[in-house]
Amino acid sequence: MRICVIDGQGGGIGSVIIRRLKDEYGETVEVLALGSNAIATAQMMKAGANRGATGENAILVTIKDADVVIGPIGIVLANSMMGEITPAVAAAVASCRARKFLLPLTQENVEVASVNREPLPHQVDHIVQVRLKEMISHV
Repeated sequence: MRICVIDGQGGGIGSVIIRRLKDEYGETVEVLALGSNAIATAQMMKAGANRGATGENAILVTIKDADVVIGPIGIVLANSMMGEITPAVAAAVASCRARKFLLPLTQENVEVASVNREPLPHQVDHIVQVRLKEMISHV
């Protein structure tokens, strides 16, 4: 299974996600770090991603082969993350065939209604231990 983790700015959210994926699944899944900038990619690589790439074209090309995409909700919002998520990236992520797990964390003027406000580690645990495990068990 190929899991793409997309993040920008400092890569902190992506790093948390990748650490949990690797703790739970080790090398049974391929985790790709896709950063909207080099710092985000570097931080996600330090967290244990198998491979990493940076920038719009890398994201557009790589997510075509993803089974799962995980990241903050901003990865489907054009011009989010202080402009790091381009309209092309947002559209490509939203329309790719992969199952998307989006964390309702954003600095944008967007609020997801009716979502439990849980700390980031709890949200990531739910994705990794419940939602992703359901997908893997059906493969």
